[in-house]
Amino acid sequence: MDLHKWEYWISKLELQPHPEGGFYKQTYRSNDEISDKEVSSQFDDKRFLYTSIYFLLRSQDVSHFHRLQSDELWYYHGGSPLTIHIIYRDGTYQEVKLGTNLENGEVPQFLVPRDTIFGSSVANENTFSLVGCMVAPGFDFRDFELFTKQQLLDEFPEHVVIIDKLGYDKLPND
Repeated sequence: MDLHKWEYWISKLELQPHPEGGFYKQTYRSNDEISDKEVSSQFDDKRFLYTSIYFLLRSQDVSHFHRLQSDELWYYHGGSPLTIHIIYRDGTYQEVKLGTNLENGEVPQFLVPRDTIFGSSVANENTFSLVGCMVAPGFDFRDFELFTKQQLLDEFPEHVVIIDKLGYDKLPND
C-alpha cells in the first residue's frame, strides 16, 4: 500500500473521471430537500440541501474553469497542496492554496461563493491532491457550467495566462 500514489486513492475510494478534470465520488447527500425555486427559477423540482464529494486532482491534470449556482466549501484531505484559481464576478483574480502548511499561507478549507468562476491545479510534479467539496444547496449538473478559453478571454482578457492554463480549447462533447 503506497499512500503517496494517486492510483491507490482512486481505486480505494472508487473515484470516477469528472467532466471538469480530475476524479470524484459523491459521498453524501442530505436527507433534507428544498424546492428548486429557492435556488433557481430555471427548474421546478427539488434538490438536496447539500451534497459532498471526494475530489482528486493529479499534477498532470487541471480542474478546468467552471461555475456553480451554489456555494462550494473545499476541505483538504491529503497529498500535495491544491491551488484553487478564482475569477470573481467583478473580474478580480485570486489564488488560494488548500493544504495544512499554515506558515506557507495554506488553508485547510475555503469557500468558493456561488456564481464564481473557478478551477484548480496541483503545482508539485508527479503527485496529487485529495480534497472534499460540499455544495449547498446540493450539487446538480444542471447548474454546472464549463467555459472555453475564448468565452473567458472575451470577458476577462487581463487573465490570459491562467485562462490559457485552465480553460478548454473546446468544450467536451462539442
